[in-house]
Amino acid sequence: MDDLLKLAEELGLTVIEGKGEHTGGYRPGESLIRLNPGMRRRIARSVLAHEIAHHVLGHRPTDFGPVRYRQERHANEWAAQHLIDHERYIEVELLRDGHEPSMAHDLDVAPELLAVYRGMLQRIGSHIYFDPHMGAGMWTHRHEVA
Repeated sequence: MDDLLKLAEELGLTVIEGKGEHTGGYRPGESLIRLNPGMRRRIARSVLAHEIAHHVLGHRPTDFGPVRYRQERHANEWAAQHLIDHERYIEVELLRDGHEPSMAHDLDVAPELLAVYRGMLQRIGSHIYFDPHMGAGMWTHRHEVA
């Protein structure tokens, strides 16, 4: 959590605790991130990474559903990529036999972010591709599985 608070500070963001309608929120005009008090550490860590992502990605509040949905998805993907180390993910997946709640606990992230991360993986034959795109050699990571 300290690393995320340091990142927020480096980005010029102020992080406060305060009760709100959602577990967290980002106010771009004020460079402010709000987190609900009393959250478990891994949930607070996940929410903070998600809200930082909104800032990094330049998101602005909108009531237009399709844009809001896309912003939330991109913020979750950014947070998942920055909180989950791929090599550690592979170890935990084998250790926990794919049991998501246990994996999320071991990876110190919210279950929702683990699900997002897993959704970004594609298994083809004996390889796992992270963040695959169209075309040969278009992926962020590739790992061979036994």
